[in-house]
Amino acid sequence: MAAPKMFDLSGNVAVVTGGNGGIGRGIALGFAEAGAAVAILARNEDKNRGVLAELERLGVPAIALKLDVTQRDQLRPAMENVERKLGPVSILVNNAGIAVMRGAMKFRAEDWDRVVETNLSSCFFLSQIAAQSMAQHQRGKIINIASEYSIFGAQSGIAYAAAKGGLVQATKTLAIELAPHNIQVNALIPGWIDTDLTVPAQSGKFFEEIITRTPAGRFGKPEEMAGAAIFLASHASDFVTGATICVDGGFAIR
Repeated sequence: MAAPKMFDLSGNVAVVTGGNGGIGRGIALGFAEAGAAVAILARNEDKNRGVLAELERLGVPAIALKLDVTQRDQLRPAMENVERKLGPVSILVNNAGIAVMRGAMKFRAEDWDRVVETNLSSCFFLSQIAAQSMAQHQRGKIINIASEYSIFGAQSGIAYAAAKGGLVQATKTLAIELAPHNIQVNALIPGWIDTDLTVPAQSGKFFEEIITRTPAGRFGKPEEMAGAAIFLASHASDFVTGATICVDGGFAIR
C-alpha cells in the first residue's frame, strides 16, 4: 500500500491554468482522481463549466475561474480567490499557452508580445505569487508545461520556441531559489498530444513524419500527461527539482 499513498494528493489544492481543455483538462482530472482540490483558470467560461462538472463528479472540491493570464493585474486576485474558496495553493501547473506560427521576417511585434506574455511571463508571475504563499507553509510544487521546441529549433513560430525555451531556464532558476522553502519546480515537455491545437497536424505528410519519428508510433492522449504531473505534484518527487521530463512517446530521442 506504500506506493499508492506516495502519489496521494489528498489535502492539496492545485491550480491549473488553461485547465478547461486538452493537456490542462487531462492533468486537472488526474489531480482530482488522486484526491486534490482543483481550480481551473481559463478564458472560456462555457468550457470551464464543462470541466468543472467533470471535477465535481469525481467528488473533490473544485472551482473554475475566468482568467486571461496575459492580464497581469488579474493574476493575484485570481490566486487569492482560489485560496479563499479552497485553501492554500500547494500545486501550480502553468499550462496556458498559445502559438503563432509565422516566419521570423514577417513576425509581428504584437504577436511576439502576446505569445511571450502567455507562455513565459504569466508563468513567472503566477509562480511568484504561488511561491510567496507556498513559502509560508514550507511546501509546494510548481509544474511548467514546456514544449519540444524548448529543446529543438523550430522552422517557424520563433516567439513560441523562445518563450518555451525560456520557460525551461526559468524552471531551473526557480528550482534553485525556492529549494530552501521546500518548493520543487519542474517542467514537462509534451510530445504530439491529441488536442484541438494539434488537429491540423493529424493528417498529410507532416503527420506521417511525426509518427515515423515517434517510437510509440502514435499521438499521445491528454490524460497520459496526468501520470507525470501527479508524480511531480506528489511526495514521490520531493527530491526532484529543476528537471525537465519528456512525455512524448520517445519523440525527443530519435
